[in-house]
Amino acid sequence: MPKEESLELESTEKSKSKKKLFIFVGAGLVVLLIIAAVLWFFLGSSSEDVTIPEEGAVQTEVPSGAGVAAYVPMPRPFLFNLPGSDRARLVEIKVQLMVRGTEDEVLTQKHIPLIEDALLTTFSSSNVQRLSTQAGKDELRQLALLSVQNTLQSVTGRKVVEKVLFTGFVMQ
Repeated sequence: MPKEESLELESTEKSKSKKKLFIFVGAGLVVLLIIAAVLWFFLGSSSEDVTIPEEGAVQTEVPSGAGVAAYVPMPRPFLFNLPGSDRARLVEIKVQLMVRGTEDEVLTQKHIPLIEDALLTTFSSSNVQRLSTQAGKDELRQLALLSVQNTLQSVTGRKVVEKVLFTGFVMQ
């Protein structure tokens, strides 16, 4: 019997050592996978090389002499009252202007007071019913673009602003 007990002790010790071995190997693999994932995340993914267009996005080519798009924010939001059928509404619109090239960006920044006047005049001539719909907001955006382009056309001799963007729109 003593031989059988010693054999059983040896077999349980071997099974315990095998379990420990599997645990250490498993833990080592998990640590290696975590290190590889961290290295891939920080070193491997370079978004400069690959651009993936969003689904449904329309890609347009920029004319060769047009320059890179730049966005000129208006320094403060436009706040104005609009008369409504039941009560007056307070409207706040945050605006950025899209221009092409650094020359147009500098021109736009130089004439911000003139642009603000044109935009405020255009915005305050609207009404609550029109601004309650998306079509009305789009129409106001187009009117604002035409107003800014006409105002800058008389000063600079050309159309400087390509788009008027509403980055914030609140009506209370």
